[in-house]
Amino acid sequence: MIEVQGLTKRYGPERAVDAISFEVKSGEVLGFLGPNGAGKTTTMKVITCYLPPTEGTVRVNGVDVRTDPLAVRKQIGYLPEHTPLYLDMRVYDYLSFVAAMRGIASDRRDRRIADMAEVCGLGDVLQKPIEALSKGYRQRVGLAQAMIHDPEILILDEPTTGLDPNQIVEIRELIRAVGREKTVILSTHILPEVQASCDRVLIIHRGKLVADGTPQDLKDSFSGGQRVQFGVTGAEGVLDTLGARTDLQVLDHHADPSGETLFTVSSDRPDDIRPDLFRLAVEQGWTLTELHRDQANLEDVFRQLTAA
Repeated sequence: MIEVQGLTKRYGPERAVDAISFEVKSGEVLGFLGPNGAGKTTTMKVITCYLPPTEGTVRVNGVDVRTDPLAVRKQIGYLPEHTPLYLDMRVYDYLSFVAAMRGIASDRRDRRIADMAEVCGLGDVLQKPIEALSKGYRQRVGLAQAMIHDPEILILDEPTTGLDPNQIVEIRELIRAVGREKTVILSTHILPEVQASCDRVLIIHRGKLVADGTPQDLKDSFSGGQRVQFGVTGAEGVLDTLGARTDLQVLDHHADPSGETLFTVSSDRPDDIRPDLFRLAVEQGWTLTELHRDQANLEDVFRQLTAA
């Protein structure tokens, strides 16, 4: 559905995007991650024809963004980070205006507005001015304008920025529902949401693509061996005993008021270290309170790849 080959975008001498290549398949939900200034928004603006590429090619459904940008825009719904709304317009009037700009025939506009009101939960606010809406409802209006022409592709740049926790949940659920029917590129800093809802993740850092894979593949590849949470009470001597082992590394430890000390232990050994830790606790007379694998998460991967 989207093919990006050797994309470079320069602003004067600065390379905002540096020769990145990737593809997005039809029906895929792609999480596009990176720290601020990494080049995410620039990449999305090139795909949506807001900016021309300096080098490389970008094709949307086989159409080159350079040669036929209008054909590309017809296939894409775009919600930029700062939602493009006319605050003095009523919601209905604004969506009618966007539908007209998108070339939807006048006899079909009411139907499309009604569909978007249902999908985005706008039925109660259609006659209200946009300036009177909460930020969560404004984001809903932004999603409605992005989808009103029924595009095959949705590109969403930080759609939950500035929302309170309840509003974030509402917008997440809406994006999940939309993602079941369309190809979606989602840029966000909320990594647990990407981990839960995206089929694939790209991570970009300083304009370069540094990771591409499913959330689970990335966690497996960058976990740095197995990690285990190992909890004991009466932890005197535990740190020295574990530290004397050359095959184990104590990454972290902390005690809580109940007297339990929780250790995070890692190892590059191919076998499971939990039976070994259990036997060690028995031999040393430690009271074992916790012993389980500590799964690396997407946040760990993100920090590892973008810390430098």
